[in-house]
Amino acid sequence: MSQADMSQADEGPGRTGGEAGGAGLRCLVTGATGYIGGRLVPELLDAGHRVRCLARSPQRLRDHPWAAEVEVVRGDVTDAGSVAGAMADVDVAYYLVHALGTGDDFEATDRRAARTFAERAAAAGVRRIVYLGGLTPAGVPEGELSPHLRSRAEVGRILLASGVPTTVLRAAVVIGSGSASFEMLRYLTERLPVMVTPSWVHTRVQPVAVRDVLRALVGSATMPPEVSRTFDVGGPDILSYRDMMVRYARVAELPRRLILPVPMLTPGLSSHWVGLVTPVPAAIARPLTESLRHEVVCGENDIVRYVPPPPGSPLGFDEALRLALQRVREAKVSTRWSSASVPGAPSDPLPTDPDWAGGSLYTDDRALTVDAPPDALWRVVEGIGGDNGWYSFPLAWAVRGRLDRLVGGVGLRRGRRDAARLRVGDSLDFWRVEEIVPGRLLRLRAEMRLPGLAWLEMYVETDDTGRTRYRQRALFHPHGLAGQAYWWSVWPFHAVVFGGMARNITRAAAHAPREPDGAHDAPAP
Repeated sequence: MSQADMSQADEGPGRTGGEAGGAGLRCLVTGATGYIGGRLVPELLDAGHRVRCLARSPQRLRDHPWAAEVEVVRGDVTDAGSVAGAMADVDVAYYLVHALGTGDDFEATDRRAARTFAERAAAAGVRRIVYLGGLTPAGVPEGELSPHLRSRAEVGRILLASGVPTTVLRAAVVIGSGSASFEMLRYLTERLPVMVTPSWVHTRVQPVAVRDVLRALVGSATMPPEVSRTFDVGGPDILSYRDMMVRYARVAELPRRLILPVPMLTPGLSSHWVGLVTPVPAAIARPLTESLRHEVVCGENDIVRYVPPPPGSPLGFDEALRLALQRVREAKVSTRWSSASVPGAPSDPLPTDPDWAGGSLYTDDRALTVDAPPDALWRVVEGIGGDNGWYSFPLAWAVRGRLDRLVGGVGLRRGRRDAARLRVGDSLDFWRVEEIVPGRLLRLRAEMRLPGLAWLEMYVETDDTGRTRYRQRALFHPHGLAGQAYWWSVWPFHAVVFGGMARNITRAAAHAPREPDGAHDAPAP
């Protein structure tokens, strides 16, 4: 591939159209709602394979462009029954899940899930397991590794001991639009022209482009049955984190950054520092920063014997950055680190209303007539959040976001995957899209830290006279006395926050430029 071709390429490994040997395999993908899994599925389809996805919340895959081409089954990797059902008639099983940040016992959860997956794969006669883990530093005793890396190494050993031929790919820093590592690097460099940094900025790592990781994952499906081992996967550059920030600034055409390392910033403290500056919350930043205590460089490159790289691969660090930045600027980020559920965030669906018998369900309902066509109002509703804001008392939202970050939540910095379009499962600041009916309904579930569960619904309707109507509903299911106290403590501010939101959304729709007929598809009937 020429440089000109590469500059226009997607971040994926390219369209193979079923040319690879062994095309037509039946593949099970776990973690399809996550960053890597959501990108692997279309690559497997393009290679001619058939794909089944195991997901705890199948509805979160509904709006992906490839959803109609795969089989989706409900289940969890810790549940032997659902895993056994998902493994039926499968040739290759991809294990792309981790219990990262789910609590102090995440290593035990990872261990139990890996054993369940390994046992069910062996019982089902699966021909190969493929796992993406973390690159561990050479010569460092396992007891000195971060819990994150130690758990990933243990999962790899469990899968290799399954009796099923297994490919364990080990990667360090993955560079791609929307990856946690990329966004951490991006925001640190762009927001801080002068940085007081932890000592780990001098640690050498071997970053790898997400397209090369995906290429290795797809190619692993057709490895010979006698191959069962680990493979290191990395790009051609070995850099310190400081080098990566300097080179990011150069690629992004930013002024040179001044970087001042401070040895007393421990991984724990620096994870909070990262959490304050970047969209990546401390719960996810901590394992990433802890992994940088030791040098992580590939010890071999044997993967090329089984997955030969095409011309121009693997991508260098600068080119991987250019591709990632291009995707961000073009709003073509297919998955983000926040595609996966946030550890500790609620996942309960909205209870049936009004005949719900689960206790208190408080609501704040508002409706306004809009001097605008329904499609103009819908564009405002679907464009809410991120850089567009929440159309209501920005200071209050900013303070709420900062408070959420202080208690370990995600805050407002996650933004949007796409500036104009949403799909079920998208993260949206400290909300997640639970339901979307184009042209009619957007339902968001809160993922901020709350003593209860919360939703925000926005409807586009037409009244009996044919006029456009905006209806908004905030719902809260309190947990215990703390939840009750929370609702009533914020209730006096609802008129400002939710009332202002309704007024400003309808005002924005009324003043939005009218698009010519046919510029957009009509809302779903």
